[in-house]
Amino acid sequence: MKRSFRRALWVGAVVALTAATAPMASAFGAGSVTTTFTKVQDWGTGHETRVTITNGSDATVATWRIEFDLPSGTSISSSWDADVTRSGNHYVAVKKSWAGGLAPGASFSWGYNGAGAYRAPLNCTINGAPCGGGTPPPTTAPPTTTPPTTAPPTTPPPTTPPPTTTPPDPNGKKVVGYFAQWGVYARNYHVKNIHTSGSASKLTHILYAFGNTTGGRCTIGDSYADYEKAYTAADSVDGVADTWDQPLRGSFNQLRKLKKMYPHIKVIWSFGGWTWSGGFTQAAQNPAAFADSCYRLVEDPRWADVFDGIDVDWEYPNACGLTCDSSGPNAFKNVVSALRARFGSGNLVTAAITADGSNGGKIDATDYAGAATHLNWIMPMTYDYFGAFNAQGPTAPHSPLTSYPGIPQQGFWSDAAIQKLKSKGIPANKLLLGIGFYGRGWTGVTQTAPGGTATGPAPGTYEQGIEDYKVLKNSCPATGTIAGTAYAKCGSNWWSYDTPATIGGKMTYAKNQGLGGAFFWELSGDTGNGELIGAIKGGLG
Repeated sequence: MKRSFRRALWVGAVVALTAATAPMASAFGAGSVTTTFTKVQDWGTGHETRVTITNGSDATVATWRIEFDLPSGTSISSSWDADVTRSGNHYVAVKKSWAGGLAPGASFSWGYNGAGAYRAPLNCTINGAPCGGGTPPPTTAPPTTTPPTTAPPTTPPPTTPPPTTTPPDPNGKKVVGYFAQWGVYARNYHVKNIHTSGSASKLTHILYAFGNTTGGRCTIGDSYADYEKAYTAADSVDGVADTWDQPLRGSFNQLRKLKKMYPHIKVIWSFGGWTWSGGFTQAAQNPAAFADSCYRLVEDPRWADVFDGIDVDWEYPNACGLTCDSSGPNAFKNVVSALRARFGSGNLVTAAITADGSNGGKIDATDYAGAATHLNWIMPMTYDYFGAFNAQGPTAPHSPLTSYPGIPQQGFWSDAAIQKLKSKGIPANKLLLGIGFYGRGWTGVTQTAPGGTATGPAPGTYEQGIEDYKVLKNSCPATGTIAGTAYAKCGSNWWSYDTPATIGGKMTYAKNQGLGGAFFWELSGDTGNGELIGAIKGGLG
């Protein structure tokens, strides 16, 4: 588990705001398949819409195709979890290749951001039938793109009850993603990208990585990226440029704007990570003083409204990471207990922890179960099990869900960590499954299947042996799967990484295990339209 500066988790519940439904559905056997359009947000110059397909028939729907018109003055600017095409004001949305069939009684949601104020779609059909339910029109009926002589009202009749606002589900599955503060440099990934990719509507929590731990205190990690960098209008979440005398700038102010646009999102400040965990050793000597310093920093009046809690990413208590710690098995529990006491019940306190499921390994070195009572949730980092930090191999998937014949190390797979943590008494709904939005790879490999020898790390854009999913999906498409994840050999390079399909399988596992949701490292590794986060959200839904 060597990924520099990594890992943090965010939890929350997706808020469905003002609901407005347009008539939509289609019949496939007994019963109907219906479609509803829900206005999630409307900020005047733009809006977000969630589209939900519900299979009310008695047969599985293998595929779907939705056609609809948008009134003049509104249009779709970006979409996720469906393939959308446009001709004038007419739109066609079809099922993504990674999305499975829709079983009887099941629902599937996709969404879009639109230009202009929200207006309900018109003339909607799903697989040729009305979106509100019923049978397809007779063959002599005019095409759905031809408006009827008398246009239907765009608002419900007076007898229709007004739409209701659905509160966030406190027991809903969490979708937590890390935002890496250094991504604003070479990666050119900013908070605005969380919005434009469609990812913001799928996230429940964002983990801001990282704050530092020095001198037994929580400290700023990068003041320029955090709160000094001035954003132009083009790079700002809301299109408004920073001014020179503005009290708060940088990513903190951008996160404030994002939360205003997406009120359901909670932001957690994560401290530590691979590089900055060394300070936890001193923090453990006086947990109360450490917790007080963290509270004062997170609740600094300049940005107190930005953050909803604190995350501890200590790699690794009473074990070795970049440095070794010998604070004892109770140190981690004592630190998070002090944080909970200082931050109170109204703030989130979470932790990213080891996923070493081996006998006598890192999970066994610390009383994580004792700490769990003080934490909202725990994120075992179920990735980075294997990689070119062992330069000669053997090649192995870095995030296997299960074991497989020839795995290089016993206990180094996701299910091993989950089962060990559950066996220690940690409730399943306090555990989130970790997903890497990147691959790990070797070069000098001649064997396609896992287990081959190598000569070193494969070339990577920012770091040898590591590459983003958004690059790998095109440069080295997955050709095989093993232990619930994917791999590919391209020339002499061998890569392993998760795809939308393998993430779907992992989300099925998470639901079957009763886990609280999933988290991932990190947002900039995804495609520009949020392909991987869409698979997480869709798989947990």
